[in-house]
Amino acid sequence: MTGAEAIAYIHEHQWQRHAPGLYRMRALLRALGDPQKQLKFVHVAGTNGKGSTCACIAAVLQAAGYRVGLNTSPYLITFHERIRVDGEPISDEALGALTEEVRSAADAMDEQPTEFELITAVAFLRFLRSRCDIVVLEVGLGGEKDASNVIDAPEAAVITALGLDHTALLGGTLTDIARAKAGILKPGTTAVSYGCCPEGDAVIRQVCRDQGIPLREVDFSRLTVHALSLDGARFDFAPWRDLSLPLAGAYQVRNAAAALTALEVLAEKGWRVPEAAVRQGLAAVKWPGRFQVLRRDPTVLLDGAHNAHGMDAAAESLERLFPGQKLTFVLGILADKDVEQMLDRVVPLARRVYTIRPDSPRALPAEALAELLAQRGAEAVPCGSAAEAVAAAMAFAGPEGTVCALGSLYAAAAVRQAALEVR
Repeated sequence: MTGAEAIAYIHEHQWQRHAPGLYRMRALLRALGDPQKQLKFVHVAGTNGKGSTCACIAAVLQAAGYRVGLNTSPYLITFHERIRVDGEPISDEALGALTEEVRSAADAMDEQPTEFELITAVAFLRFLRSRCDIVVLEVGLGGEKDASNVIDAPEAAVITALGLDHTALLGGTLTDIARAKAGILKPGTTAVSYGCCPEGDAVIRQVCRDQGIPLREVDFSRLTVHALSLDGARFDFAPWRDLSLPLAGAYQVRNAAAALTALEVLAEKGWRVPEAAVRQGLAAVKWPGRFQVLRRDPTVLLDGAHNAHGMDAAAESLERLFPGQKLTFVLGILADKDVEQMLDRVVPLARRVYTIRPDSPRALPAEALAELLAQRGAEAVPCGSAAEAVAAAMAFAGPEGTVCALGSLYAAAAVRQAALEVR
């Protein structure tokens, strides 16, 4: 099986036709020899900041000399990004061979696995065969019933910033969301919580008390930001001083603080996390699609702010980096998000908004999004493609201006390509 054939096979298995639960995943892994039972994990759930937090943890552990697996979703440019070992995406050859192996087990099952279950099984095999010392494993959706939650108690279970998203599946309150995310907490692990959400924090604390799980909440009083720019941040997280993070966005230093708290937990469990590795790892971390600078003439930013909580964080960063300025936006949003709340954060910052339809059946049409923006007093122009929107936005902004592409990650690859191709 080629890599392209593997991806086509995996994409055939949409989750909408399946009831939620872990029974399929457990059966599939049992047929594959339960590779997850031979691996060590850091498990990461949350609404926003999961990917960045995972990237920071993985980068520091790699700098410390460990062989590190990293499993994240969704991908930005290529499917292979989902499964990495020491930062390198899975090769076409390995993806094809491992998917063929998983397919043989899946075809023998009474109920076929979902797309995400197949990807997770391939990832576990990849990490085992690559002899990873530790795997940083991002939850796909929720926590309790996510395919990744078949693992035994991880070395650390991290819950990043909480917000309202996927409410149709996880529940309509922050308490419901937190309860779903807290499903990754198991006796034998140590929990790390981003906090800053009173309703959710109460749930996580109660789950930890009930199951006897030690809980470490991120202490943001230890965080001091010295410099923040489009090149990244320089900050302290006591006792560490003068750390560098090449990720722009005011929220990224907070994600780094959560990662550092998780790394402290690992150090207490015997993992080697020397200060030199912290400095080297954070300074080298890469996480595209989150407040990423695509070019400078004009400046074009890309941020996958795909829900209200993420849009608020992106807007805060824009306000800090471009105080008092009106910006040009390219915007694409999925219709099942809290669209009105997202737009309320964009409109006050906008000179003009070029709207697009992300590559998803759940996407809000560009015309409908432009109409919603116009109702709020924004100047909005619907576009037929990301390429059209980016080119028009760059021309309108001018060489000294700033374009910010926000919204669904399903539009990110097209926006990135368009920004790099405009001359």
